[in-house]
Amino acid sequence: MSVTAFIFSGQGAQHSGMGLNFAKSDSVISGIFDRAEAARPGTLAQLSAEDPEILKQTENTQPCLYLADLAAALYMKKLGVSPACAAGFSLGEIPALAFAGAFSFDEGFRIVTERGRLMGREAKKHDAGMAAVVKLSNETVEEICARHKLYPVNYNSPGQLVVSGEKADLAAANEDFRAAGGRVMPLNVSGAFHSPFMSAAAADFSEFLKSAETVLPEIPVYANLTARPYDAAPALSLAAQIDHPVRWEETVRSMAEKGVDTFIETGVGTVLSKLVAKIVPGARVFPVETPEQAEAAAKEVLAC
Repeated sequence: MSVTAFIFSGQGAQHSGMGLNFAKSDSVISGIFDRAEAARPGTLAQLSAEDPEILKQTENTQPCLYLADLAAALYMKKLGVSPACAAGFSLGEIPALAFAGAFSFDEGFRIVTERGRLMGREAKKHDAGMAAVVKLSNETVEEICARHKLYPVNYNSPGQLVVSGEKADLAAANEDFRAAGGRVMPLNVSGAFHSPFMSAAAADFSEFLKSAETVLPEIPVYANLTARPYDAAPALSLAAQIDHPVRWEETVRSMAEKGVDTFIETGVGTVLSKLVAKIVPGARVFPVETPEQAEAAAKEVLAC
């Protein structure tokens, strides 16, 4: 019998209309979207915005993507698919925790809105960004980063490591990455996340989380910070996650070691699906961002 994990998308693949197809198909999901709009007026308009720059701004990306991720997971659950565990990439960890019962859906939206505000605030202080470096070992990327004041931040998969830093430093390092045999791909984000550029946001988020009602998740949720399941209420790890690396490759391997052989990417795009395919080549992977994809995935998963 297969063992399934839900993996929740992070920033970068956001697009106009994400999640709205699920809200139109399910009254419970629609209610979550309506309450989010009441708590943060303008959210639904941002979800529908044609200008990609609106959703690129992290203070908008994060609450909107939270809704899209959570909607896909709830729709899968409605179809009868219940995961043995879950994980989320960066921002995706918050909808993963909400889905797993660490806090209410509405509390999760409040949490992610403040996270996005704080990270967006820090992003505006620097002309910084992120880029994925592929085809190089982690050690080679780390060594080049040290020479260029860059930070290795997302350990995504074998041969893919994301780095953060000032855009001028990223540009200066490109030649060294390429000379070593690598390829550099800028990411569609507005700041140098998971690096010391976000330390003030992490500190303020830690204070904010003291007011949040969080408990141990009802199913295991693997933390970006440790690549292991939460063993306590998530407030401390969620704050530290903002300015520490995402250990995604290790997280996926940890889930596979516990018997997970089926990964359902709930949310937006196929980024995590492609990473899982590289990390655990024999795993079954299903990206789900439409009701039709959800129904097809559920049919296959439930047949095993």
